[in-house]
Amino acid sequence: MMRRTETFGNCVLVLGDCTKEAPGFQGVHACVTDPPYHLTSIVKRFGGKYAAPAKVGETGAYARASAGFMGQTWDGGDIAFRPDTWQAIGSALLPGAHLAAFSGTRTYHRMAVAIEDAGFEIRDMLSWLYGSGFPKSHNLDGEWDGWGSALKPACEPIAFARKPLIGTIAENVLEHGTGALNIDATRVTSGDDHAAKCASVVGLDSRRNKACYGDWAGERSDSYSPLGRWPANVITDGSLDVYGCFPREARESIRFFYAAKASAEEREFGLEGAPTKRGGMVSNTSGQHITRRDGGEPGPRANHHPTVKPVSLMAWLCRLITPPGGTILDPFMGSGSTGIAAVRNGFHFIGIEQSEEYFDIACRRIEAAVKEAESGLKMQPQNDREPPVTERSLFDATDENAA
Repeated sequence: MMRRTETFGNCVLVLGDCTKEAPGFQGVHACVTDPPYHLTSIVKRFGGKYAAPAKVGETGAYARASAGFMGQTWDGGDIAFRPDTWQAIGSALLPGAHLAAFSGTRTYHRMAVAIEDAGFEIRDMLSWLYGSGFPKSHNLDGEWDGWGSALKPACEPIAFARKPLIGTIAENVLEHGTGALNIDATRVTSGDDHAAKCASVVGLDSRRNKACYGDWAGERSDSYSPLGRWPANVITDGSLDVYGCFPREARESIRFFYAAKASAEEREFGLEGAPTKRGGMVSNTSGQHITRRDGGEPGPRANHHPTVKPVSLMAWLCRLITPPGGTILDPFMGSGSTGIAAVRNGFHFIGIEQSEEYFDIACRRIEAAVKEAESGLKMQPQNDREPPVTERSLFDATDENAA
């Protein structure tokens, strides 16, 4: 891999190892990133350079897994589990800068401990909940029919940490612009159409629907703000499948930010005319598990990265922890969704990626976002004022679990 740097507007993109490249940057206000989840520990056993080939066996599962998550060897190491990785990233950040890093439910603890051991303070854990996705379960038969080996994937945890402050929060914010959260930029407002749809699904009547979606003149006046409800540490994909899982009390009192999965159009943004490649199965859960897609294996695509995060989700995180006009670092840039989110919200961006093929995809997508902004066609950041509504739900008004 030969180091390479590309600059588009206020974005600097580097092809290289983030542990070596990140310390070269200083004065960064926030880090929003999606590192490898390291779900394929089998790579360590069977996928090493000098390891004997894994036996194919009856199903070939070991041979496939030894190649890494969805055939990607980058998921088989331990870079997200090493404190020195996060120390290198932290060296670029200002005091009080926040870090938001995705992980998988099975491996989150190792990443969170590494972040803490690197000197960060763990402030919270955010959860992104979604309705799509299928369990990668080994189902038994015979006398054990009905038993399996996995639950349905429905969430991804996000480590929420902060580099130590210098002085108080107020002092740190005044000096560096970091240390606090931009609550008003990430408040959750109501979506009347989605509210009505959810009400019909979970059995809420129109009078109680206001309690769910915010009646500012009502009994919850203590939470009043014309900008919306206080942001929560739970984010959903807006599907009725997710909403119907919450107890009635939660449906009536909590509002969440909606971030739907990345659509095909969003994945391919800026890649018109780019070379295509058959990337294999695309994860419905963005990396949590290997899941199947309806319709079988997708055809060749320009953005063949298997775990593309939605721009709306990355934008919400960026707005939450970055001061206006601040700089965001993504040391595991992938195909560039965080960079697009940064551009569309007026932030500066530093992206580092070690895979040349993903780096090229990210360059095209981020360059397109910069041109879009410079031409006056800057898209407004997505929020839940008009959240996505799906016509299909696993729940309906007659389902006893929805009541």
